[in-house]
Amino acid sequence: MTLTLDNQSPIKESSLTQALRHIQQLNSKITVLEQHHQDYVQKQQNLIAAIAEICISPIQEVQALRILICWGEAACRQYLRSVLVKRKKAF
Repeated sequence: MTLTLDNQSPIKESSLTQALRHIQQLNSKITVLEQHHQDYVQKQQNLIAAIAEICISPIQEVQALRILICWGEAACRQYLRSVLVKRKKAF
């Protein structure tokens, strides 16, 4: 009976070690995802601030936000560049 328990102990330790390693890997992935999320939020906040600064009319702001929501950051930045170009041409 003692031999059976001794034989199973390394297996249990191995399973526990594997479980601990998986938990550590998941924690690392969670940390990376949290950082990506924080970066994304910061970019969105910067973009919204740029929308408020660049757009002259409320209609332009709404359009920029609509583009941001529907088509994403790149399309919104492109729209903001077009607003700036149009403004420079007008002056």
